[in-house]
Amino acid sequence: MWAASCLASCCAACACDACRTVVSGISRRSARIAYCGLFALSLIVSWILREVAAPLMEKIPWINHFHQTPDREWFETDAVLRVSLGNFLFFTILAIFMIGVKNQKDPRDSMHHGGWMMKVICWCILVILMFFVPNGIISFYEATSKFGSGLFLLVQVVLLLDFVHGWNDKWVGYDEQFWYMALLVVSLVCYVAAFSFSGLLFYLFAPSGHDCGLNTFFIVMTLIFVFVFAIITLHPSVGGSILPASVISLYCMYLCYSGLASEPRDYECNGLHKHSKAVSTSSLALGLFTTVLSVVYSAVRAGSSTTLLSPPSSPRAGSGKPLLPMDKSDEHHEEEEKSKSKPVTYSYSFFHLIFSLASMYSAMLLTGWSTSVGESGKLVDVGWPSVWVRIITGWATAALFIWSLVAPVLFPDREF
Repeated sequence: MWAASCLASCCAACACDACRTVVSGISRRSARIAYCGLFALSLIVSWILREVAAPLMEKIPWINHFHQTPDREWFETDAVLRVSLGNFLFFTILAIFMIGVKNQKDPRDSMHHGGWMMKVICWCILVILMFFVPNGIISFYEATSKFGSGLFLLVQVVLLLDFVHGWNDKWVGYDEQFWYMALLVVSLVCYVAAFSFSGLLFYLFAPSGHDCGLNTFFIVMTLIFVFVFAIITLHPSVGGSILPASVISLYCMYLCYSGLASEPRDYECNGLHKHSKAVSTSSLALGLFTTVLSVVYSAVRAGSSTTLLSPPSSPRAGSGKPLLPMDKSDEHHEEEEKSKSKPVTYSYSFFHLIFSLASMYSAMLLTGWSTSVGESGKLVDVGWPSVWVRIITGWATAALFIWSLVAPVLFPDREF
């Protein structure tokens, strides 16, 4: 017994030393990656609790206060939402606290990049406290997360548009026949995939013999957007490239699929109910993978972005040199002052807001957009709110892309 307690103490001490070493090794440049790691940790915790926490949560009286104990799936969803709420509050508090940070002389700048041991402790406390809040708050957060997920998808759209246009400009900038052919091949592949995807959508969600007018409308609208993208892009006054149009077309078709897949399982036009388990597993894996990638990309890109994440007062160019030479002591003092008052390169507040919205989106993915934690304790199916969030996100994607094409033509004197 004494040896076991000694061994446990040694293991705990080693674990604390390891955590302290890792935390102290986080520098200013690696802070963004550390936030991504903390977000990934929240996904892992949510996944684990979804699998193992149901038997324990059934015994918690303020959670399981129903006359009849709900299904296991209800407790799995409840665990995921509580972890997500703690994660959301953690990043939202940071986002509010970092509003107005202009330069590195601000004390909040060091708090953004340091204090990791305290941040991890606060994150753990917040997550644990969420298991003591009443079910009504979790129900409200679950409903809000559907719309917060839509906002996160819009952020993904903005980043996707920026990435696709940058990708196109880079290949065109080579001004070689090989890269022009590569642009053509990638565009054709995306268009073939988009039209093949539309055929699959008609097969799964608009079967013959059923009145599926709404699903047909969603699919046809997406196809109309695909043709509109191509027509506007190839118009002489626009002179755009077909690559961004093809990639956005494929992405809009994917959003249409994800919206239709969120329809209730007992809906006669939802063809996924026959093999929902396999499809939901693949959709969950793909959704989590794209979520982690998009969050990591936005976090890493935040250090070099001059538009989306950079505050207005963060110029990239340094100030000019003095006209008269200074002695070494004055020059050293001037360099220290400049390093302290150096403007921040991106908006810390918006940076944390991305993680807040991503927490909502990941919760919806882990629960399959399928349950609602209400006072009744009954399992509620996917539902139409989830469908409309994704469909409207696809329409907003189309509107933003069309605007990015026509805005320079309508307002030639403004820079876009």
